[in-house]
Amino acid sequence: MSFTLAIVGRPNVGKSTLFNRLVGRKLALVDDQPGVTRDLREGDAKLFDLRFTVIDTAGLEEVTDDSLQGRMRRLTERAVDMADVCLFLIDGRVGVTPSDEVFAEILRKKNAHVIVGVNKSEGKAGDAGAIEAWSLGLGDPVRLSAEHGEGMDDLYHILRPIGEGFRERAEADAPVVDVDVTEEEAETEADPDAHKPTLAKPLQIAVIGRPNAGKSTLINKILGFDRLLTGPEAGITRDAISVKVDWMGTPTRIFDTAGMRKKARINDKLEKMSVSDGLRAVRFAEVVVVLLDAEIPFEQQDLRIADYAETEGRAVVIAVNKWDLEGEKQEKLTELREMFGRLLPQLRGAPMVTVSAKTGKGLDRLNAAVLKAHDVWNRRIPTARLNTWLGAMVEAHPPPAPGGRRIKMRYMTQVKTRPPGFVVMCSHPEQMPESYKRYLINGLRDHFDMPGTPIRITLRGQGDKNPFKGRHFSTPSRLRKHTGKGDY
Repeated sequence: MSFTLAIVGRPNVGKSTLFNRLVGRKLALVDDQPGVTRDLREGDAKLFDLRFTVIDTAGLEEVTDDSLQGRMRRLTERAVDMADVCLFLIDGRVGVTPSDEVFAEILRKKNAHVIVGVNKSEGKAGDAGAIEAWSLGLGDPVRLSAEHGEGMDDLYHILRPIGEGFRERAEADAPVVDVDVTEEEAETEADPDAHKPTLAKPLQIAVIGRPNAGKSTLINKILGFDRLLTGPEAGITRDAISVKVDWMGTPTRIFDTAGMRKKARINDKLEKMSVSDGLRAVRFAEVVVVLLDAEIPFEQQDLRIADYAETEGRAVVIAVNKWDLEGEKQEKLTELREMFGRLLPQLRGAPMVTVSAKTGKGLDRLNAAVLKAHDVWNRRIPTARLNTWLGAMVEAHPPPAPGGRRIKMRYMTQVKTRPPGFVVMCSHPEQMPESYKRYLINGLRDHFDMPGTPIRITLRGQGDKNPFKGRHFSTPSRLRKHTGKGDY
């Protein structure tokens, strides 16, 4: 197992920039204003031939109460306790501040391996700060520039002896989506265990919703401890944080995302970045849990969020949170089901479960709904069964005949999974109305038990098989006898 490196320091010293440098991707949000990072973000780092886990933390504040800054500090201290090495960053242009001295003393007591990194030390701007860093008494400071990549070789030589006793950790593969299905595979029955998640490829779940719906609290309850920052304030989460967990026997990676408000209300640049990060997490996920507030369910923004998940082709599960606060549960549940069917017809049949992130009630039903949605998302139907079904559908309700030209449905096959995609060979596909495609999609959902999952149907024409189409000939008006001059 690889070692873990926690990057700690005051706000705005470049921790997230260095984190992105080490993981090789822009995972953490970066901005000039201090206090952007709030949660702990883990990533697989690569520094030359070294492989290790790096943790980006919130800026250390001299606050110990239950305020937002105090909760952020406690979360950072937890990262220091769980890390094998701490990289204590200071701003080389500012130098050592009184807060740096206080935090250096805390780190000295909490972790045996502490490295002082003097960031923003490109050129001569950080000379004074690098000299002052000796006063912290934490060994030789290493001069870095996270923005420009300077000092990475010095950091490598310091970390290499520490990592010699740890085994290299392989990076987890991204989930595979839009998998093509060959003709031979389409003819065979699907193996029910073929798409079950394995340790190498955990089930990827994204939890999305409006601010203060309880997304972070729900994930903490699934994990069994307070891994994510929570509180009564709306909009605490900024980064899309992924955490790994064995959820009731299923290896899972869950993405916590920032609350998504209406676009017209988003004026802050940082909030726009947070929402974009959350939308990116949806594209990486396999199953999307749309979390609603039981007090104000199916708001306009909830409908947009659910529609976006369906448009991206992800399996969708609707979860109604704060169910423990509801008094008339049966009446409310009937109302929710009616609203769901009326407002989200494109997700007809998708699982809807009621949960309480605070008490943990309903998490077993949520787990079962997620696994079922993932199984349907991976479903593959043999071509023979598809064409038998297509014949029955056409016989029950033939396609229209626009302009008196009848549309013939000739052949159907499944070409992809994740989400299921089908191709129908027919005549005049450009004249097929959308209503008939919806008729086929709803029929697929009902007959093959695929409720709620996005289904894609593409209509293709077989082309005109007349070999002389498009070629021009001069046809004589009448046949004449051969005159010997080359004409008829």
